[in-house]
Amino acid sequence: MQAPPERFNFAQHLLAFNATRASKLAYLDDRRRLTYGELADRVRRLAGALQALGIRREERILLLMHDTCDWPVVFLGALYAGVVPVAVNTLLKDVDYAFMLEHCRAQAAFVSAPLLPTLQAAMQRSAHELRHLVVAGGSSADTQDLEVLLASSTPALQPAATGADEPAFWLYSSGSTGRPKGTVHTHANLYWTAELYGKPVLGLREDDLCFSAAKLFFAYGLGNALTFPLSVGASVLLMAERPTPEAVFKRWIEHKPTVFFGAPTGYAAMLVSPQLPAREQVALRLCSSAGEALPREIGERFTRHFGVPIIDGIGSTEMLHIFISNRPHDVRYGTSGKPVDGYRVQLRDEQGQVIEGANEVGDLYVEGPSAALMYWGNRAKSRETFQGVWTRTGDKYYRDADGYYVYAGRSDDMLKVSGQYVSPFEVEATLLEHQAVLEAAVIGVTDENGLTRPKAYVVLKNPAQASEALAQELQRFVKERLAPHKYPRIVEFLPELPKTATGKIQRFRLREREAGR
Repeated sequence: MQAPPERFNFAQHLLAFNATRASKLAYLDDRRRLTYGELADRVRRLAGALQALGIRREERILLLMHDTCDWPVVFLGALYAGVVPVAVNTLLKDVDYAFMLEHCRAQAAFVSAPLLPTLQAAMQRSAHELRHLVVAGGSSADTQDLEVLLASSTPALQPAATGADEPAFWLYSSGSTGRPKGTVHTHANLYWTAELYGKPVLGLREDDLCFSAAKLFFAYGLGNALTFPLSVGASVLLMAERPTPEAVFKRWIEHKPTVFFGAPTGYAAMLVSPQLPAREQVALRLCSSAGEALPREIGERFTRHFGVPIIDGIGSTEMLHIFISNRPHDVRYGTSGKPVDGYRVQLRDEQGQVIEGANEVGDLYVEGPSAALMYWGNRAKSRETFQGVWTRTGDKYYRDADGYYVYAGRSDDMLKVSGQYVSPFEVEATLLEHQAVLEAAVIGVTDENGLTRPKAYVVLKNPAQASEALAQELQRFVKERLAPHKYPRIVEFLPELPKTATGKIQRFRLREREAGR
């Protein structure tokens, strides 16, 4: 597979590839459609606008925007100009944005109008001063309107002569284990995820309409709704609102996307929704899952209903997208599949030695061309994660006898019970097989003797069923299916589990809950 040239600008790469598709639909949201020709014009206008605003190459802009047709324009326009967009989660608090403004030292911010008050509150908290504030969908005396800015801009006809290994954009890690870290990616990283995963594994086609519940600020969503479809000339459906089952179903039925990208929590919620559409109401040919490991029971139920496979895999913000995956022709639910061509993976034991045999849990390391450069301004964490050519994922896995990789949990979440490792995910996946359970999270709690015992937090499909009798039934259910030391000694029912905006369960929040008791 051909590597990108030393001088490489990913935005220009996409515009050149799609130059013959000027009249083809690139993006569709609730209010607007953009053809590839219109996208190219707006990307170049955004690049020209950044230059006119005095934003220089390698300087950073904050991108705090909902998933609309404006998001890819700002992101790609910045890349085209050699400016570094810092794409951030739209569901955070002003204190989080204040930290990010100071951390990335953004010269400008591009924000969706509904998010402007939160960003302005963050600006009041922050000692860092923005030079420009551009609003998509409105403006005021202190801001500029994105549409007016684009209309008055002179398009940049030539892209910045960026290098393939030059910093192109930042993503903040999702914060499933604490404060997010600014992860710096290159122009080439985007290229490699499309070449190694989007095209050969997912097999995306020019005639596909892609729809991602995972938002563009998330590494998974960025690949799903920008890098992959635009790298094959496909079309993309965007949704600004939160991906509730009802919102997703509405678009499945009205717009007929062919490829859908979701997360396990979303698929679980869909399957219990009374509005679940019939197979003949949708046009799906393929679904993808990432963010957390997909429980076997959810994958099997979804495929029985829709006749469509869910391709589960594991990726990370640090690697930009998926590097171990199932394939459309080779789906083994309950596993993350096998390594993607172009990536190498290792499992290492507690002494750092490579595990060669099957069914032994170890720390997962990965090597591949889409790895981030660093965490900005955090040398200690960078050294801990990026170790030579290898990236430490922080996940525990084992490889079964057939070579499929099985998720055992985050390294920080693993439990040692009676001297033996217990995977929270294994217990959670077993609980999900019970007909009453919607979601589950397992952590370790210390008993009166100072010993670690598994505790399960359970969300029920019908909260009214919560009772001590059901808790005991769930304990027996797990005991019958797993080794005795793995069953949860305590079961607590909750209305919902703490999660990141990308759907990952924040078990550290549950541990904090226990510590506060």
